Amino acid sequence: MSAADQALLDHATQSIAVGSKSFAAASRLFDPLTRRSAVMLYAWCRHCDDVIDGQEAGHSATVISQQEVTARLERLIAQTHAVYAGAPTDSPAFEAFREVVQRHGIKQRYALEHLAGFAMDVSQREYHSVEDTLEYCYHVAGVVGLMMAQIMGARDEPTLDRACDLGLAFQLTNIARDIIEDASVGRCYLPEQWLDEVAIPADRLAEPQYRPAVAVLAQRLVDMAEPYYESANAGLTALPWRSAWAVATAGCVYREIGVKVRQRGAQAWDERVSTSKLDKLRLVALGAWKATASRGRQWPARPAHLWQRPGRSCAADRHAVVEAGRAGD
Repeated sequence: MSAADQALLDHATQSIAVGSKSFAAASRLFDPLTRRSAVMLYAWCRHCDDVIDGQEAGHSATVISQQEVTARLERLIAQTHAVYAGAPTDSPAFEAFREVVQRHGIKQRYALEHLAGFAMDVSQREYHSVEDTLEYCYHVAGVVGLMMAQIMGARDEPTLDRACDLGLAFQLTNIARDIIEDASVGRCYLPEQWLDEVAIPADRLAEPQYRPAVAVLAQRLVDMAEPYYESANAGLTALPWRSAWAVATAGCVYREIGVKVRQRGAQAWDERVSTSKLDKLRLVALGAWKATASRGRQWPARPAHLWQRPGRSCAADRHAVVEAGRAGD
């Protein structure tokens, strides 16, 4: 490995170690080549998020002027186009992303869809319905699942659907955990319809008197994530065993965060909810069991009521089934 390649890996590894202990733990379970690409993709995603939120490694977000945050987003989009055009970027995170794109053929559409999620933050989009919230979840996390699946060699649409579902589950859990922190910088991803049901003014979401009602909505988010976590399990079968182990472990760790948010009720935001080292060891073992149990298992079709990612349809599913049948002839 050249000094430049090692420097990129060191940058990405440091990014994931500081930004997400949950993903850092799961990433160690990948084979070395997959791990390198996974942490480099994470470094790019983390960098873009930090730039837009004025934060460092996912923590301590600050309020940035509308003019400045718009300029930052435009620069991220320009740098992403530069990666796909083969032009230099002068950014370790984008150079790491370039390696991932070149090695795994990451679709440019996915990268730009991810940035579209940050554009939703920049434009201060309001989320009126559950579908609006799920659309945001797709852009900031579901599409990351699609890119991760490409890194692990998945190409068929049904498996990509399951990877997207895991991203949606992660983000629903994130929203539940971070409701008060997000509100402190003027952001709310809860559907306005839900806020109206419990009579919480969106601009007063962080006030202590609303904490019991907020806990009700957080529990609703955690419950809504459950079928997406379950759906994601069906995608494990298509992955190499070590990748399935890493993905299953990440799912278990994040689901545990949601469980703790539900259990703590109105006290869920007194301190940031996380998993302990002992929790992670237990969940690594559970992930290994899930990965092993998935081998050769026949899973039911993806539930029709789950939110469907853009560009997918029942017709696309039927085509994938037909093609799979032809391959087996």
